[in-house]
Amino acid sequence: MTDAMDVVPGPEKVETGVRNAKAISQALNGALADTYRLVFKTHAYHWNVEGPLFYGIHNLTEDQYKNLFDAADEIAERARALGQLAPARMKDILDFSVVKDCDELPSAEVMVEELARDHEQVARRMHDAIALSDEHNDPVTADLLTQRSAFHETAAWMLRAIAK
Repeated sequence: MTDAMDVVPGPEKVETGVRNAKAISQALNGALADTYRLVFKTHAYHWNVEGPLFYGIHNLTEDQYKNLFDAADEIAERARALGQLAPARMKDILDFSVVKDCDELPSAEVMVEELARDHEQVARRMHDAIALSDEHNDPVTADLLTQRSAFHETAAWMLRAIAK
């Protein structure tokens, strides 16, 4: 008998008809890394934005980082449901993500433009993961990522509208 505290997580075989769960999980881990990076970046900009559009940007970014935080859990749990592991180190999040940090804290205008570009980039990456999911008979992941992509596309639109 195994001591409950000695259990080490590992991949498992899951028989739901999904083909190539490992490749799909890798795509999910990229989506998770992007989501986590955007949680932090959006939250940091939320804390530090200043200027005449402070209130609008502050409130919009608050809605967005809360949504992103909840989404991270959904994405990680989908990878686990496929029998795979979610990233467990911050290094993995940084390495897997296409979202990058600024060298210095930017102006409110640049904050909004950067976040809009980040959301667009993440949505494009999710579109690729949706295609992969469809190819490997995984409508559940495709549906999850379709919903997440819609969020990112809407977030980019809202941020671009502020930047005009």
